[in-house]
Amino acid sequence: MTALALARSWRPKTFSQLVGQDHVVKALTHALDQGRLHHAWLFTGTRGVGKTTIARIMAKALNCTGEDGQGRMTSEPCGKCPACLEIDAGRFVDYIEMDAASNRGVDDIAALLEKAAYAPSNARYKVYMIDEVHMLTNHAFNAMLKTLEEPPEHVKFILATTDPQKIPVTILSRCLQFNLKQMPVPLIVEHLEKVLAAEKVDYETNALRVLAKAAQGSMRDALSLTDQAIAYAAGKVSEEAVRGMLGTLDDAYLIRILDSLIEKDGATLLAISNEMGERSMSFSLALADLSSLIQKIAAAQIVPESVLEDWPEAAEIRRLAGALTKEEAQLFYQISITSRPDLSLAPDEQTGFAMTLLRMLAFRPGNETPGRAGNSAPPVASAASAPRPSAPANQTAAPVRSAPGASAPAPAPVAKPAASAPPVSAPPVASASAANRPDWHGLMRQLPVKGLVQQLAFQTELQDWDDTPAGVRATVVTPMPQLASEASVGRLADALTAHFGKPVKVVIEKGEVEGKTVAKVDAQIHQEKRQNAEQMIAQDPFIQQLEKEFGAKVVGGSVKPL
Repeated sequence: MTALALARSWRPKTFSQLVGQDHVVKALTHALDQGRLHHAWLFTGTRGVGKTTIARIMAKALNCTGEDGQGRMTSEPCGKCPACLEIDAGRFVDYIEMDAASNRGVDDIAALLEKAAYAPSNARYKVYMIDEVHMLTNHAFNAMLKTLEEPPEHVKFILATTDPQKIPVTILSRCLQFNLKQMPVPLIVEHLEKVLAAEKVDYETNALRVLAKAAQGSMRDALSLTDQAIAYAAGKVSEEAVRGMLGTLDDAYLIRILDSLIEKDGATLLAISNEMGERSMSFSLALADLSSLIQKIAAAQIVPESVLEDWPEAAEIRRLAGALTKEEAQLFYQISITSRPDLSLAPDEQTGFAMTLLRMLAFRPGNETPGRAGNSAPPVASAASAPRPSAPANQTAAPVRSAPGASAPAPAPVAKPAASAPPVSAPPVASASAANRPDWHGLMRQLPVKGLVQQLAFQTELQDWDDTPAGVRATVVTPMPQLASEASVGRLADALTAHFGKPVKVVIEKGEVEGKTVAKVDAQIHQEKRQNAEQMIAQDPFIQQLEKEFGAKVVGGSVKPL
């Protein structure tokens, strides 16, 4: 005889055997013990969490007669009386299970309600269980409204659905609704341990943890996957066998990926991607596992006690939590979850996965190019592009260089005031001495700021530049003061301080700018490009032919420059 699947042979037969639905069990057992029964219940929840199982247990509890045949309604059905045995065998005449997916019309519901008027043949209650009730048509729902609100005393209705949003409010208001929870991973692992121990199958706990994650909260899926793993392993259910069966990624790969990101080792990242491709691993599941691991790392950075000791990767999570910054963990998590839908758009999944890893490496905070990495690079570039202001920094060189120019004495007075400037200010900022304001527009484009800080910088115009040996006070005016939050102004001042090598205080004033901000210049350039593009489209011979022969028109504003 063929053995039953684990999901069927281990289906709970009493409330005490149910796993993970204590809130529902508590409410139903109290109602049965006190005799305060409603006439209709609605069980909602994802697949494999116990909706049909609870309905069968309820049918047994309502009709159990005990081993001696004299028992009453109870929250602990005996499992030995004719009613319990026949319900378990699926042949109890007064327990009717109807699949609304295949019997969804008004005629099907009318036939069911017509039979409900008759008394049960050999039971206390006639129980109707309608599965996937959300599949019924609107006419079918309307047909059962009156009976569902005031059914005969001998009839109980149990409705089950995975999508309660599609059930009319008029039906919901006539039922007691119970939302069944998804099974957490530790609970699934604990139950699978009991099942495999009873089935005398050797296993590894980590293998059961992988199966529990793959089940996604469904106990039935977990048992079905366990059945498959037993057949696949042909012996001990090991983690290696389960991962090979599911095509999931070993935690060692994930840790190697994060270590390579920390070390900025792009070659190793590509090698890991190629190795995964050779093993035919699922790259979509790999990104899901990677995002799950990064979430644990981010949680460990904020709440260290969230790392449980029974996790096999607990030590690695704590190590990586210290090696990654909070910003890096958040960025890696965001890239990993947003890249999963993009895998279908890539030439192949391996290419999409490799690009995701390279994107994490490229956008890692602090991973600038050499020209932007240090604070000394921009001043050196400005000094190279403007060598003449740097000459007055040498007080002895100025008179020597001005002597040969006796026939042109005018430059000499200009050189003397410049020579009196503090020599320490010349190396960091050649263009921002006390006598000269900096090129504010060019400076704002050069600063390594992003986001709101960059938007604030692009919307400002320099009004006053007070340069002293102790520091600089920069007064700027902006027409958009809403951008000038305390944090944004502080970060702009920090960037200027790093650029000039001395403290810079930024004072924001509201007002209209006299000149053009960086944003205005960019907008003007974009407008000119758009106008040129529209002119090119208008002069295109093919477009002119379409307009002449077919009456086509170019939609205004639809032309965008490349």
